[in-house]
Amino acid sequence: MNRAFSRKKDKTWMHTPEALSKHYIPYNAKFLGSTEVEQPKGTEVVRDAVRKLKFARHIKKSEGQKIPKVELQISIYGVKILEPKSKEVQHNCQLHRISFCADDKTDKRIFTFICKDSESNKHLCYVFDSEKCAEEITLTIGQAFDLAYRKFLESGGKDVETRKQIAGMQKRIQDLETENMELKNKVQDLENRLRITQVSSSPAGSVTVKSPSTDIFDMVPFSPISQQSPTPTRNGTQLPPVPSRSTEIKRDLFGAEPFDPFNCGAGDFPPDIQSKLDEMQRQRWRGSKWD
Repeated sequence: MNRAFSRKKDKTWMHTPEALSKHYIPYNAKFLGSTEVEQPKGTEVVRDAVRKLKFARHIKKSEGQKIPKVELQISIYGVKILEPKSKEVQHNCQLHRISFCADDKTDKRIFTFICKDSESNKHLCYVFDSEKCAEEITLTIGQAFDLAYRKFLESGGKDVETRKQIAGMQKRIQDLETENMELKNKVQDLENRLRITQVSSSPAGSVTVKSPSTDIFDMVPFSPISQQSPTPTRNGTQLPPVPSRSTEIKRDLFGAEPFDPFNCGAGDFPPDIQSKLDEMQRQRWRGSKWD
């Protein structure tokens, strides 16, 4: 296992057992990627994998692509690879599936480990770039192996099964979280499409006609303008328009027109009444003349 496990003899580890058994140790690194290897261990195996991924990184760099940064969480249960900002788990490498771990002696920034994939059963070599912590990360993974082995001996092999069950549950939770995120994105996309469809289907410049407001008795307020238009009756006929104020005839309290004998025409009254009115008008004229 190279340097990662050479320190097990003197037991001089970097972290407390509680930090790795109850919590985890975080590290930041650049993830060059992973590639399939034919053997589960070996210095030459990881060296070829590092050379292959370095070449691929050089091609991507010439195309303007940057090496993604990741966060590593190391514990006795395995090594998690997360996206630093969202904390989304990209890979969950269970400790009992890691078969080899080493840092590159020729390039102090590179460290690797080989893990057997739980779905395809292929051996994958993960390669990372860390300027200052490559050796420390490798030693931390070695310490996690040492603590896990101790627990295995103390529990008589039962602890391994427990860790496998926990790892399986963690993977199930990760899959559900990923599925939940995909469903949220689909719902958001459907809402955006529906909003765009509603906006595009409504006519431009359309004005919503509001119904007239009513008073507390549900009566529509009186409008002189609206009263001028013909109003249909129950039998379908229309009433004549109401005359305007300028042509409207004033009436008294009982609806009768005011009496004006001097403005009446000759044909407005019967002959006997008309003759009396004429006589009254002549007497009035005489009286005003001799007074």
